[in-house]
Amino acid sequence: MDLGIRGKRAIVCAGSKGLGRGCAEALAEAGVEIVLNARGAEALTRTAAEISARYGVTVTPVAADITTEAGRAEVLAAAGGAVDILVNNAGGPPPGLWSDWSREDFLRAIEGNMLTPIAMIQALVPGMMARGWGRVVNITSAAVRAPIAPLGLSNTARTGLTGFVAGTARQVAPAGVTINNLLPGMHGTDRMAALDGPVAAAEGITMEEAAARRAATIPVGRYGTAAEFGATCAFLCSAHAGFIVGQNILADGGATNLTL
Repeated sequence: MDLGIRGKRAIVCAGSKGLGRGCAEALAEAGVEIVLNARGAEALTRTAAEISARYGVTVTPVAADITTEAGRAEVLAAAGGAVDILVNNAGGPPPGLWSDWSREDFLRAIEGNMLTPIAMIQALVPGMMARGWGRVVNITSAAVRAPIAPLGLSNTARTGLTGFVAGTARQVAPAGVTINNLLPGMHGTDRMAALDGPVAAAEGITMEEAAARRAATIPVGRYGTAAEFGATCAFLCSAHAGFIVGQNILADGGATNLTL
């Protein structure tokens, strides 16, 4: 399918690996020029070069911490003019126990996973509205729909972002701009390895065994891939998705057991 976005310009945050890279690859395949952000310069530069060579589009790497005001300013400056597509993404806060988290822990989580994407939306959506077209996809978490106890910091911050999007998306839609959230479940990324590690250590099993146990709880029987997640993101950014507004779309292999 031609997604109808060839020649558009996108910012993809935290896009050097994992789900962010999956989104960047899918957009590049659709012909989108990309400003690619991540914190680690080496991996980012390598990823940008690989994507550009593979798909023949311009990929501008910006090594910066998107969760800081200075980092956001650097990314926006590198993007320069009109940005048509924004993919908000940032690493999630660490797991833990509700009684151990301090106020500072919550503030860090909220800064990274709620206030940062809101700031990027506020910076870029007015221009999208003025031009009459735009797409924003926020990578959040399946935990927004069904909270995961050890991920309480993430549950809190990402649910706050979800509330902001619910109201804002309806306000900007008349101008041709859509904002939606894409909720990953368990994917074969570094984030999943970080969660499997403590399980393996606690139970005295290998990482492979821990991953296999967790994958067995997913109806499709496996972890998701960054490529299929990216393809879903690219569709939400496409010319065909203008009637999808303010939604929370699960990409979790059926693991979240919900009727609605």
